[in-house]
Amino acid sequence: MRLATFNVENMFERARAMNFATWAEGRPILEDFAKLNDLIQSEIYTEPIKTRLIEIMKRHKGLLTTGESKYIILREIRGEFIRRPKNKPAEIAAGGRGEWIGWFDLAREPVTEAASQNIGRVIDLLDADVLSVVEAENRILLKDFNEAVLPKVSQKVYEHVMLIDGNDKRGIDVGILTRPGFTIQRLLSHVDDVDEKGVIFSRDCAEYEIRTAKGNTLLLLINHFKSKGYGDAKAAAAKRLRQARRVREIYDQYMNAGYEYLAVLGDLNETPDQPALDPLIRGGSSLTDIMVHPNFIGDGRPGTHANGIKSAKLDYILMSPKLSGKVVKGGIERRGVWGGTNGNLFPHLETITRAVDAASDHAALWVEADI
Repeated sequence: MRLATFNVENMFERARAMNFATWAEGRPILEDFAKLNDLIQSEIYTEPIKTRLIEIMKRHKGLLTTGESKYIILREIRGEFIRRPKNKPAEIAAGGRGEWIGWFDLAREPVTEAASQNIGRVIDLLDADVLSVVEAENRILLKDFNEAVLPKVSQKVYEHVMLIDGNDKRGIDVGILTRPGFTIQRLLSHVDDVDEKGVIFSRDCAEYEIRTAKGNTLLLLINHFKSKGYGDAKAAAAKRLRQARRVREIYDQYMNAGYEYLAVLGDLNETPDQPALDPLIRGGSSLTDIMVHPNFIGDGRPGTHANGIKSAKLDYILMSPKLSGKVVKGGIERRGVWGGTNGNLFPHLETITRAVDAASDHAALWVEADI
């Protein structure tokens, strides 16, 4: 069987703030977006909070006056959050979270048809029996992609499509597609897992128990850890450490229960040398990364994101000992990525003629195992 993980960065729509050439360009917008949603959760909107909300909204033309800027949109569902009196500056009308219903959203725009089809082409190249996808919008769109887009570029589609909505307000979730003979027997979400600091997972650690064509049980823990792209770097790393610890607990629980074939996979948003991943790849962990497996076929680039440099190793397939022992080969599929400024840093699909038509900023990982 072949197992793969691929960060598709949304199949039909992408937030405008995430469509810049580099993370650095979009970071201030995403930080403002996160701060606005954090501030509006306050039970009481004190004057300093109201002042801060107005300051941030002013930075995004139109947001304060009409509720919509190029990158951020205010969703007022019920109650009055902001008041716009004639000939006077706008002001925060609500006295606290309980006085209105709404939130801030990221403005989105359609992915180009070429980009959407190139996602399909990468999936076709992966030829996976079980495919983990990261940053898919929702199950209906993932199903639509499988039934409407994939057949245009591939002779194979998937029989089973599943996705559980996670905790990310941007609607970027983790999901799974499986082919005939690979049945989803059980699924479990961890969106509500908490520790002493609160909710653990930024999206989810979704469990999928698969029955393989050979009759074996494969348990997948699909993850998308806290982003490195914006916000306080120290706090983000601490969040990833909490997430890694919880995933390790779940993994150990199933190993102790007698499960043999397990994989932790997805976008962990951290490089292997950082303490945030200690629970998964050090500290007595029995997990093996496919990229260090002796049967891995690499392309000379250690990273999985963007240009593939060492500091861009963000995506993983981590395998339990018995699953690792069954690996026939593994590899990386980078042809969906636009490498370098001009796209000529490494080979990519001929149908990718400009950066906006790239399938993703992430290369996909795959493993072939005899189970």
